[in-house]
Amino acid sequence: TVFPSQITNEHESLIMVKKLFATSISCITYLRGLFPESSYGERHLDDLSLKILREDKKCPGSLHIIKWIQGCFDALEKRYLQMAVLTLYTNPKEPEKVTEIYQFKFKYTKEGAIMDFDSSTTSFESGTNSEDVKKASVLLIRKLYVLMQNLGPLPNDVVLTMKLHYYNAVTPNDYQPPGFKEGVNSHFLLFDGEPVNLQVGLVSTGFHSMKVKVTTEAARVSDLEDNLFQENSTTEIAHEGLDCDEEEEECNSHVRQ
Repeated sequence: TVFPSQITNEHESLIMVKKLFATSISCITYLRGLFPESSYGERHLDDLSLKILREDKKCPGSLHIIKWIQGCFDALEKRYLQMAVLTLYTNPKEPEKVTEIYQFKFKYTKEGAIMDFDSSTTSFESGTNSEDVKKASVLLIRKLYVLMQNLGPLPNDVVLTMKLHYYNAVTPNDYQPPGFKEGVNSHFLLFDGEPVNLQVGLVSTGFHSMKVKVTTEAARVSDLEDNLFQENSTTEIAHEGLDCDEEEEECNSHVRQ
């Protein structure tokens, strides 16, 4: 099965979050047409046929993404990872002019209590019912599918970057997960049109939570039902176009080498 059938401890929760993250990244890259069919295997989740990235030596780009996912797994295991941000842009000379931003924000619990290193945000609700977790996960993947299918095709040449943000209170200054290097706090990210934030979903296991948000140009998703994704305040692009609170602006950012 794609996801574990039960989540009764932190280890099972970690497996769940890793699989949900990898599945989400796989769905995004597949539905945006970034890699060939040979880079994916097929798995089933209820009535959904999911395409999951696999090592395809004929496609170096897909191998890079798999390395990024494995680097994120390392940071998740150590409970350092606060946010992974996948950014798509079309002009290598203008990396600040982005097309789409995918944010994956993580929180962890400590001995059953919500541990949130930045007190300005509200803690997530813990839900340990495995069936509820599965429902929330399926809903998140379904909404990603709907969104990807409504964004329209990308240009042929697209550049992907992934940047990681950490919980500074617990992350060593010299920590680098495999596949990443020290990053720079780059310029603000720009869109050609007015940007809009789309909340895709939140899955909480009682041990971890993962929240997914997509930012793109409002004109590209005008056909979507507003109430399906959007927050009340539709356009709120924070620091670097990211979902960062003021305290988090100091966060360490790493980009792939």
